[in-house]
Amino acid sequence: MVMSWIWTGILLISLTFSIMNGNISAVSGAVLSGAQGGITLALSMAGTICLWSGVAEVMQGAGLTKMLSRLLSPLTGRIFPGTKKDTILAQDLSANICANFLGLGNAATPLGIRAVKRMTNPTNPAVATNEMCRLIVLNTASIQLIPATVAGVRASLGCTTPFDILPAVWITSLCSAGLGLMAAYLLGKVWRHD
Repeated sequence: MVMSWIWTGILLISLTFSIMNGNISAVSGAVLSGAQGGITLALSMAGTICLWSGVAEVMQGAGLTKMLSRLLSPLTGRIFPGTKKDTILAQDLSANICANFLGLGNAATPLGIRAVKRMTNPTNPAVATNEMCRLIVLNTASIQLIPATVAGVRASLGCTTPFDILPAVWITSLCSAGLGLMAAYLLGKVWRHD
């Protein structure tokens, strides 16, 4: 609800100033081209999400997610203790983490949603658990070894070396994930919901 008011305010301010400056025709042209660009972007992202969601289902059917969850269990077990009891949660989290490692953030979203549903506290589903908060932090920071989506966008815009951003991506994603997890852990200790 609050975001609706914020976007409405931004729109009204923009329209007011464009009318005052006599640029209303430029604004209407920008609105049309922005809407067209938004639809194009949404359709291209939908294709990517469908492709990688299908790959995730094939991986799960082939047993690869079980292998990934065993491989990543030392990491996931420490960050998400619930994975020690719930093997399906461990598989969803492992697939989510691997999708983020490969820079497939949009494909990681359905896997993350499935994991969050399994993390929901049955006694109080309206309150996010500490594990949910840590997962959201990890998905937002998304440690990327191969930023495939960003490299694809750069290549589509004419960049001849789309992966030259690797060192910067590695450093910033590791720092943001580390600091985010530390903050989530500390704040989880301060605000306990028992």
